[in-house]
Amino acid sequence: MGVNVLGCGAYVPPRIVTNQDLASHGYDADWIVQRTGIRERRWADDNVAASDLAYEASVRCLASAGMKADEIDLIVLATMTPDSPIPSTACQLQRRLGASAAAMDVGAACAGFMYALVTGMQFVKTGTTRRVLVVGSDVMTRTIDPANKKTYPLFGDGAGAVLLGAGSDDQGFVSYSLGADGRGTELLSIPGGGSREPLTPQTLSAGRQFIQMDGRAVFKWAVTLLTDSIRAVIDAAGLKTSDLSCVILHQANRRILDAAAEALGIARDQLVINLDRYGNTSAGSIPLALDEVLAAGRLKRGEYVLLSGFGAGLS
Repeated sequence: MGVNVLGCGAYVPPRIVTNQDLASHGYDADWIVQRTGIRERRWADDNVAASDLAYEASVRCLASAGMKADEIDLIVLATMTPDSPIPSTACQLQRRLGASAAAMDVGAACAGFMYALVTGMQFVKTGTTRRVLVVGSDVMTRTIDPANKKTYPLFGDGAGAVLLGAGSDDQGFVSYSLGADGRGTELLSIPGGGSREPLTPQTLSAGRQFIQMDGRAVFKWAVTLLTDSIRAVIDAAGLKTSDLSCVILHQANRRILDAAAEALGIARDQLVINLDRYGNTSAGSIPLALDEVLAAGRLKRGEYVLLSGFGAGLS
């Protein structure tokens, strides 16, 4: 408790790619909707990187908080699509903002924003920083194989950011849980491009630089994880699902969200859905949805919102 969200901002590229656009390349538009709930997504131009999306979201976040970049003490940026291996994308963002804050990346794939948020919370709570900019930004279109009809329609590009600061003792983050299960690393991965498997002409031609996913296994894991972890967090807070004004889950697949909501007794009007317009934006999805909720006035002081991220790691 005592950690406050001072501002929120989000950004998506202007280019809209609909299922019908993909249908012209041999994809089944109806199948995409039925299996994922996605109708369109945003794609960044070739010259746009994760730090560019992060910058736009951060500028909007700072404006909403009435803060300037030189008032930030720490930047924690979650991404699985960094501008480059080094320097960190957080440092690229810091330079672009004109900030002097410490800056670091967090790598937890689609759970990245939640890991970054919890990390930022600790710095504020211990009093070692006053203002922490927490960002989730991914250019997922760089990670998908156009020839893979099961993964190519799923992802979009986007970013979101929140600014954290100290709040009163009766407001803030009531309870949280972090977890990982490394036994599931091969269920969702990009095998090529790291020190284990550097890219070569052979691995590039084999598509090892693209996302590999066991969709059925990931689906089953995600529903179980959401159900168990959300129950644990709500119980720890002394709440019931009916006490929640909004539930913002990582926007991966509509069927995952619906299955978890049904198992937990979460009503349709509590569940925030925007993946039909943006697809899976990885670390960008939760802050992007949160920004929409706040802009629409769906949250008021004293109300409870639940956030949950899940993805490769498995995390």
